[in-house]
Amino acid sequence: MVIDTEIELLRFVTAGSVDDGKSTLIGRMLYDKKSIFEDQLEAIKKTSQQRGNDYIDLSLLTDGLKAEREQGITIDVAYRYFSTNKRKFIIADTPGHIQYTRNMITGASNANLIVILIDATKGITEQTRRHAFIASLLQIAHVVVCINKMDLVNFSNDVFENISNDFRTLASKLELKDIHYVPVSALRGDNVVDKSENMQWYNGATLMYVLETIHISSDSNHIDCRFPVQYVIRPQTAEHANYRGYAGRIASGVFKEGDIVKILPSGLTSKIKTIDIWQDEIKSVKEAFPPMSVTVTLEDDIDVSRGNMLVRENNLPNVATEFDAMICWMNEQPLVPGKKYFLKHTTNQTLAMIMEVVYIVDVASYHRNEDQRQVRMNDIGRLRIKTSQPVFFDSYRKNKITGSFILIDEHSNDTVAAGMII
Repeated sequence: MVIDTEIELLRFVTAGSVDDGKSTLIGRMLYDKKSIFEDQLEAIKKTSQQRGNDYIDLSLLTDGLKAEREQGITIDVAYRYFSTNKRKFIIADTPGHIQYTRNMITGASNANLIVILIDATKGITEQTRRHAFIASLLQIAHVVVCINKMDLVNFSNDVFENISNDFRTLASKLELKDIHYVPVSALRGDNVVDKSENMQWYNGATLMYVLETIHISSDSNHIDCRFPVQYVIRPQTAEHANYRGYAGRIASGVFKEGDIVKILPSGLTSKIKTIDIWQDEIKSVKEAFPPMSVTVTLEDDIDVSRGNMLVRENNLPNVATEFDAMICWMNEQPLVPGKKYFLKHTTNQTLAMIMEVVYIVDVASYHRNEDQRQVRMNDIGRLRIKTSQPVFFDSYRKNKITGSFILIDEHSNDTVAAGMII
């Protein structure tokens, strides 16, 4: 089968409690879509037999770490890639344990869609609430609730409806918009790729059909023009003696040849001369939009460097040295208020200080704890941050690229937190 190189890419993440069947679900998709190499299939067949299983344990396809294979659990984010004739996919299989919340944040940060698995024999759990909260916090546009292990509840319509209604009640407290509900048996393959003959009462789509057809092209912000400059290109060759271009990835909006742009932080304006891309050779295009990586040249010789941002004159981002943000703390060492960290935002980096811990969220109850001041690993809370230089940002809800950042310990160089600007 020949796959179109221009086919659309969907990034999705799987989440759920321990042993809800995330890895088995992904393995089932790959197996039924014939996206497994023969040697991989033989290896998992052999391992399944060694464990005494009378079936092929498809979860072994994603539990790639040796420790995971030994324990039968996922302890890190496992990425898998596959294609169909309709779409390309990047899957992030995230761990289900509470102590690995930071791993889920990492895996879900760039996702278009999240698949939340719920064990039909258990219903909504604390981890379901946690993962739904994180999906809301990260503003993941599409949610598929897979109620798994339907074979263990005799493929009951009532069980499916009751759990679906419980999740609807949960979702009403969060910012979850496009939600789909699918009853599946990952072990048997019911409603994963093929329609189930055991659930004739279900008239909806299979999980694979939802993944292949869900509309994601309008998920990006095509209104607010933001182009963080990553690198200044000056070949200084005879062929391109006077070439000076500004390379980077379009964060949002649509930039066109001839547009008037403002450069931040200088505030100077110029006109876009060309928008260049590389396809075996330099080629100019009339317009660029996310997530294209391009090189922009300007009519005027203006001092532009890494960390600067090209925007529209009448559509400016916020410019400030102090703002509030929701963060997930990822380091074993607790946050130290008043300590300096590096704040990396788009292509810019500046020193930052935590001025105040406003509250910590109890993701099991969604209660805001305003008395807790210490932020520990996997905690999610609201902070007030002050930077040494102005940051050009939008709210995360409006723009995921210009509304997100990471904090880096200036001594160890460890990434200690991921943040979403409010």
